[in-house]
Amino acid sequence: MFFNSFAFAVFLPIVFVLYWFVFNKNKNTQNLLLIVASYYFYSCWDWRFLFLLVFSTFLDYYTGIQIEKSQKSNIRKFWFWLSVIVNLGFLGIFKYYNFFASSFAELIQSVGFKSSPFLLDVVLPVGISFYTFHGLSYVIDIYNSRIKAEYNFVDYSLFVSYFPLLVAGPIERATHLLPQVKVKREFDFEKAKEGIYQFIWGLLKKVVIADTCATYANAIFDNYSSMNSLSLILGAIYFAFQIYGDFSGYSDMALGMSKLFGIDLLKNFNYPYFSRDIAEFWRRWHISLSSWFKDYLYIPLGGSKGSKLNQVRNVFIIFIVSGFWHGANWTYLVWGFINAVYFLPLLLLKGNRTNIESAVLLWNFASFKVFLSMLSTFLLSCVAWVFFRAKTVTDAVFYLKGIVVNGNFTSQYLENERYNYELILLVLLFVIVEWNSRTKVEPISGKYDKVKLACCIAAIIVLGTYSDYKQFIYFQF
Repeated sequence: MFFNSFAFAVFLPIVFVLYWFVFNKNKNTQNLLLIVASYYFYSCWDWRFLFLLVFSTFLDYYTGIQIEKSQKSNIRKFWFWLSVIVNLGFLGIFKYYNFFASSFAELIQSVGFKSSPFLLDVVLPVGISFYTFHGLSYVIDIYNSRIKAEYNFVDYSLFVSYFPLLVAGPIERATHLLPQVKVKREFDFEKAKEGIYQFIWGLLKKVVIADTCATYANAIFDNYSSMNSLSLILGAIYFAFQIYGDFSGYSDMALGMSKLFGIDLLKNFNYPYFSRDIAEFWRRWHISLSSWFKDYLYIPLGGSKGSKLNQVRNVFIIFIVSGFWHGANWTYLVWGFINAVYFLPLLLLKGNRTNIESAVLLWNFASFKVFLSMLSTFLLSCVAWVFFRAKTVTDAVFYLKGIVVNGNFTSQYLENERYNYELILLVLLFVIVEWNSRTKVEPISGKYDKVKLACCIAAIIVLGTYSDYKQFIYFQF
């Protein structure tokens, strides 16, 4: 069940009405309804994997309590490592086993030995990376005495399985979400209105920007060997806006619909394509994952402390692991490695903590430098996105090579496809709207909100109708 599907357009209002008008007696009935709705929502993908979600929930709930109750250090460690190993074990089997088995077989064959790897014919459970990280952060925080264990199984189950964030985040923390589900929510019209606006803006990002860009990005990447330099550049840019519109659109819809139920989720995107360096980009892109790796991997490794060699090591570890989190493919590992290389000069020159505030452009030379830094950061991101999008590392290398050696910048692809010029104008309009709204949650609210809402709905109906129906990119992770 996709957020941009007719089935969900029926599902969400039903849950909303039941939540506020039938199961509104206390927080327990509210939470039970949301759990049932969440399990139904998840089972619509594949009911066979529902047991994984339930098992993971029970495992972390029980081990969290045992860690808190245990007085002996070795017993605490036992329960802690049991949760970590089982959670990562499930993730490894379903997501990474075939990758390691195939890679090992290729290595064996490269030195002259025959190998027939045993591969698993299983579908990756949707959202497994996200709800696994929910549970892991909870258990780690209990083990490190940052939080207390949750003894109410219903409240904890909702924390893990809450359907707006279940399949593609944001990756929530117990310190942020659990206190909200432990109290009765009262209906707030202004908050619900803000949620509707944010949901509509996220839907526009998905069906108008992302899906439209995907049509052209897919055509270019799938036929890159016959494309000229201009077409290849446009393909990389289209994919950059496809993945941004797709993933940030999902996050906006998740945050917006959650506000309808009186629950705030963590902000996951903060206009990342207006970043002036890669460090700022990663403070603004997939914020919940970046902060998760920072708190639970980067800082425990030593972070920016210690020798320069250790700092460099930590940067490469966190970016490569982040790449590997996205999928079992060498392209994701290279993507993470490239971003680590981008980040390295900032670390060595101690420039990774600059550009904290949002950029401001005025009609002066300083602003021109700011614009160039934003443009260069975006283009560097596009180069890395080529590896993220390509099927193999070889395809990505030849794609980038084609941009450099082809030397043909005529509008080859634009003249052959309908609405290409219009798409460029649409993307530019989208950038302008986002720039003017970069200090707000979403562009619709504020002055003339009803007019802006009507324009967004019209764009979704008119332009979204012509986009190919596509699932969200991050559902595969």
